[in-house]
Amino acid sequence: MSPGIGLMKRRLEKEQDAISLAVSGISKKYNIQPSQIKTLETKYHDDAGDWYVALGWDEKKAIIRMDSVQGTITEIKEI
Repeated sequence: MSPGIGLMKRRLEKEQDAISLAVSGISKKYNIQPSQIKTLETKYHDDAGDWYVALGWDEKKAIIRMDSVQGTITEIKEI
């Protein structure tokens, strides 16, 4: 029997962990240098356990949704 989400240790516990993963994902997907990416906003959704990070580079912006337990990017939405 596996433990529930409440008993599992989150992999993305800190805001900086979520920002690092988001920047890495955008850098790989759009082939840009991480130094060009700016953090616009971060938010943690308590009920779902997801991090949302808004990033901007050049004239583009994206919202990255990450699962804090799995430590993975679940969605990248360019706006």
